[in-house]
Amino acid sequence: MSMHSPLAKTDRTGFLSGYLESLSLVERLHRLLLDVIKDEFERLGILDINAVQALLLFNIGDNEVTAGELKTRGYYQGSNVSYNLKKLVEMGYMHHQRCEIDRRSVRVRLTDKGRNVRDTVNGLFARHAQGLERQGVLETDGLDRVNHSLKRVERFWTDQIRYIY
Repeated sequence: MSMHSPLAKTDRTGFLSGYLESLSLVERLHRLLLDVIKDEFERLGILDINAVQALLLFNIGDNEVTAGELKTRGYYQGSNVSYNLKKLVEMGYMHHQRCEIDRRSVRVRLTDKGRNVRDTVNGLFARHAQGLERQGVLETDGLDRVNHSLKRVERFWTDQIRYIY
């Protein structure tokens, strides 16, 4: 079948439509995740930290990292990572220390207060995982397929950034 046949165009249009729907879902899920975290923190009376900052603390965990490492390791995809790190240090959620080798670089790690936030987010996610499994929303093999597909898209996008420009 030639690429100019009506069927080939319909297939491409269908794939594009599905891809656009996937992009929209990923974007909506990320915003919804932030709303779920925000609601949990409001319920607990933790009002001095926003959902993006709480998720950042969760992703750092027990690691000691620089702002650059947060992006390269995939922990954080925000353009304002330095701002959030500065605010988290000011609010007592993180320690910071200049690197001895590269004085321009600052390493950060969680304080006890930051670890409490990380534990709160971890507990929230653990409850979600139990609920998703218990209610049959997702099973392990379905989750594995979703993760495998998302990782393939991530590799494709990374390749686009690295090799097209």
